[in-house]
Amino acid sequence: MHGFDYSWQDSENDDQPAPPRPADWLAAQAGLAVELADAALAAGRLEARLSLMDATAHAGATRRLALVEIENMLRAQGTPLSREEIGLDAMAARAGTDLGAMAQARWALRRLEGQSDPNRLRDFLALHRNPDHADAPWSDRPAGAAFDAAAADFLGAVEGLSGLHPLARAPAARMLWRLAALSPEDAGIEAAVWAARAMARAAPGLAFLPLGRHGRAIWADGGTPERRLSRHLSAVAQGAGDACRLLDRIAGWADAAQAATAAIKGRNPARVIAALAAHPVLHTAQVEDLAGISRDTAERLLSRMRHMGLVREITGARRFRLWTAAV
Repeated sequence: MHGFDYSWQDSENDDQPAPPRPADWLAAQAGLAVELADAALAAGRLEARLSLMDATAHAGATRRLALVEIENMLRAQGTPLSREEIGLDAMAARAGTDLGAMAQARWALRRLEGQSDPNRLRDFLALHRNPDHADAPWSDRPAGAAFDAAAADFLGAVEGLSGLHPLARAPAARMLWRLAALSPEDAGIEAAVWAARAMARAAPGLAFLPLGRHGRAIWADGGTPERRLSRHLSAVAQGAGDACRLLDRIAGWADAAQAATAAIKGRNPARVIAALAAHPVLHTAQVEDLAGISRDTAERLLSRMRHMGLVREITGARRFRLWTAAV
């Protein structure tokens, strides 16, 4: 990209917002060095927390954090779905909810779990999967060559911000995303997911960097680079801290559940607890497989643990029951 020749800019429209200037953002970053260090430290702590897990537990923790993140992203854009509803859909026990919002949630879950390269925007936004190159059902974004030009200019502009730390680059990138009109107004989740994945370059052990409920204050933020960056770094530090505490609560739940079921003979309760600690949502057959027990034993233990207040059954169905730790 050369100068300010953005494909999405109208040279005759003086009211159009100016793109972010790298020098302004570098100055803001320099003035917020302490805040950037705090955010990077929080991200590093979360990365270290997940690095202690085996591959199965790591994937389960990533999904658990992703469900929380998507719940907050959808709430921020005005199409709320609970993490339980999103989890139900992911397990093919679909709730009767907003189909457009659920399609966005399904896409976001795959991306936050690491699917697709954020630098290949057609793939990342799943545009290539639709017949006749049509966009996703919720989209009215630029199409065809116009989208490709806007996407190329967006990525070029982000590269122009390469002097910024990956955590500090995200708010400027979100601003560029909106200027490029890469998403329709009712799909703000797309820019938020892209930024979450891009920030993880600062912590390669993470698939994405979670902001949680703190993201709702900044995903559509405005103001000067200093204001945007300050609020963003605060959200990063708080979001990563909340994620660590959630994982700590799961570990604490597992310890408490072990103590509560100590009077039940055998190792089967411990195996069920380990499975539910490693995965945010499981159906009975998965508990059976992961714990290496019979279906009858799984159903009996899950029912007993539900009466003990240790697990929750979140479907209410008799034939396809989904379970989660009662954290």
